[in-house]
Amino acid sequence: MSADDWWKCGIVYQVYPRSFQDSNGDGIGDLGGIRARLDHLVSLGVDAVWISPIYPSPMADFGYDISDFCGIDPRFGTLDGFDALVQEAHARELKIILDFVPNHTSDRHPWFVQSRSARSDPRRDWYIWRDPAPGGGPPNNWLGNFGGPAWAFDPATGQYYGHSFLKEQPDLNWRNPEVRAAMYEVLRFWLRRGVDGFRVDVLSQIIKDAQFRDNPPNPDFIEGQDPFFRWLMLYNTDLPEVQPIVAEMRRVVDEFSDARSSRVLIGELYLPLARLVAYYGLNTEGMLEGVQLPFNFQLIATEWQAARIDRLVRDYEAALPAGAQPNWVLGNHDRSRIASRVGPRMARLAAMLLLTLRGTPTLYYGDEIGMTDVPIPADEVQDPFEKNKPGMGLGRDPERTPMQWSAAAHAGFTTGTPWLRLAADWPTRNVEAQSQDAGSMLALYRRLIALRRAQPALNRGNYEALDAEDEVLAYARSFEAQRLVVLLNFGATPAPISPALMPRQPIVLASTDPARAESIEGSLVLAPCEGVVLGAVDDKGPATR
Repeated sequence: MSADDWWKCGIVYQVYPRSFQDSNGDGIGDLGGIRARLDHLVSLGVDAVWISPIYPSPMADFGYDISDFCGIDPRFGTLDGFDALVQEAHARELKIILDFVPNHTSDRHPWFVQSRSARSDPRRDWYIWRDPAPGGGPPNNWLGNFGGPAWAFDPATGQYYGHSFLKEQPDLNWRNPEVRAAMYEVLRFWLRRGVDGFRVDVLSQIIKDAQFRDNPPNPDFIEGQDPFFRWLMLYNTDLPEVQPIVAEMRRVVDEFSDARSSRVLIGELYLPLARLVAYYGLNTEGMLEGVQLPFNFQLIATEWQAARIDRLVRDYEAALPAGAQPNWVLGNHDRSRIASRVGPRMARLAAMLLLTLRGTPTLYYGDEIGMTDVPIPADEVQDPFEKNKPGMGLGRDPERTPMQWSAAAHAGFTTGTPWLRLAADWPTRNVEAQSQDAGSMLALYRRLIALRRAQPALNRGNYEALDAEDEVLAYARSFEAQRLVVLLNFGATPAPISPALMPRQPIVLASTDPARAESIEGSLVLAPCEGVVLGAVDDKGPATR
């Protein structure tokens, strides 16, 4: 791939730093741990490491409540240690992507301390302050994502401040040009240190309605659901005024792009497809001036059936603006792990789907060894989401447990006591064990990634939906004269494949079944939950099996 479009052909790997690798025995992962495990990422074959927040923080929301945007929390290391990580990653041709959290700060951030000190303080308007509603109470009916009103009363100044998440996370006022300028300087601070891009947290929520109108009722709300969905977020998310700000962010990041390497913006956006694609920022001249990758989370929410996924991919491809880069995600630090959602056999099929669809894939740490959600007893819960809304299954601790490296104590994650308990299967489900097993999930991920890197049809080719029968999802990837066919059996019974779907002189370039032969003798029948990538004999290469 060329240096300037690495994010188009590359693979992003998300590290949740608290849980990746501990280097000092305190039970919490850190930058030194990430540095120590860079060679695992190289052997896996990914191109970029996205690191969840590592900034100074009181940890009310485990780093998403930031008290200094331009520092490193001592739990994770130092700025010098971060610089060393960037240098060592770049030496291995790995990119570094940081979380950028523009919607809010910690309530202990100096900006907010000043803002709440007096109504007349110059930084008062850096946050969202409102008088109580007539008769008292919060200014409107907006709700916080983690429970309760999205407003906290400040007795000292007699006003409420807005917080989309915890009360310890006051929202910044992005309508204030001084706020925008300060936050763009944060981007530049890290870009000057060599960062290759940012994943932008809750991007759609950074602008709120200027009139602070009540949200309307959600007609689809059912009692017993998360109360947050009682109202439609009409006036505090995805407002039109967000788009010019996204374009400003893009221009800041583009200041640091050059012929050697472009910087990338990835937007966290839980939105319907029609709204999601707006964040590519298609302007009147036909140029894309928004984030290069508005995160596409559709595979996390969709029903795991061939017809549903086929429809989803077709709709997504049709909705993309000309020149837009698609992207796909199976899981992250906020959602149940793929192996828990669909089961271990189907998780192998999901890996092939993720790594053969058109666009940039993002892997979540541990998925490459099939890690599953870990039940966390009530007295060990860490996540404020679960603490604020207990018993609703909303806690995120289960998908944030420590990485399972080996059969050593605490799975090789720490010499101390892990901050979250490990899965019970860590003595056998770990990187070290799976590295020695040609049939393991890790071996499958490595084969698929190697194939994707080796075959232009997979890393930059076009997508063609194919019509298949029963529970088979079929599509072709083509680049110039090369055409590969992907066949995925989502069914519980064997699936005969029509010869019309297969290339001439077909050969199996990859299969989720390690026992599958490369050659196809006679007809092809896929086993339940089996997927294959087919090419012509000429497509066979040293990295394909």
